[in-house]
Amino acid sequence: MHAAWNVMLKGSSDPLRLSLRALVAGNLLFAPLVLLVWLLTGRPGLQPVGWLCVAGSAVAELFYFVFLSHAYRRGELSFVYPIARGTGPLIAVAGGLLLLREQLGPVQLLGVAALLAGIWLVRRPSGASGPLLAALLTGLCIGTYTLIDRVGVRLGPPWLYGWLMFMLTCGLLAAWVTVFGGAGSAPGWRRSALVGLLMSATFYVVLVALAIAPVTVVAPARESAIVLVSAWGVLRLRERQGLALKLAGAAAILAGVVLLIV
Repeated sequence: MHAAWNVMLKGSSDPLRLSLRALVAGNLLFAPLVLLVWLLTGRPGLQPVGWLCVAGSAVAELFYFVFLSHAYRRGELSFVYPIARGTGPLIAVAGGLLLLREQLGPVQLLGVAALLAGIWLVRRPSGASGPLLAALLTGLCIGTYTLIDRVGVRLGPPWLYGWLMFMLTCGLLAAWVTVFGGAGSAPGWRRSALVGLLMSATFYVVLVALAIAPVTVVAPARESAIVLVSAWGVLRLRERQGLALKLAGAAAILAGVVLLIV
């Protein structure tokens, strides 16, 4: 699901506006289900710290969409996606080790090394400083909101936490697009609804995983779409520059993901 909506976002003429409409559509689509579950489960809420996590995660998600859209407008899918999604687990794993006191064994440390090697291989050596920086910043945002969400989902129902966080992200992103978005064409609502459905469903599944498993396992495992997206960029979008390095880097990143969850 994550691979699908990223391919659609990359194919948009205005990824940032598509992200905004997708967030709005996804929240509206899931609102009746969230309301029904909220009523049937006795109207649960979040602990006070949970609301701080919602706010912190929403800010990180805002900049995630800003940087990701910037990277997709200037860089190739097979270049941006592996770097952004490969950097995120490294940040999350480091945070899990240093802040949440989680531990990694020798095999997992080898996985971190494979991730670093894969990111180095997949990057383009020249002419890509703008997309590279945006992709790395996207990964930083991924690692940040993953760590925050790891705490937040333990302070209330994951589905409620996720819906509230996306609601706040919608407001923040709408304000950003209004002030900084400039001129652009709004994508159709049918496409936006499909992206929003895939985006929201993916995120809710990840939140449930974070509620029952360590972030050092969940963060890397969610990046299993890296090879799929890289192959799509190479085979369907004809992104052939540095073909061998892209595929080798994507494979190394996936190997790092596997080693981290062994």
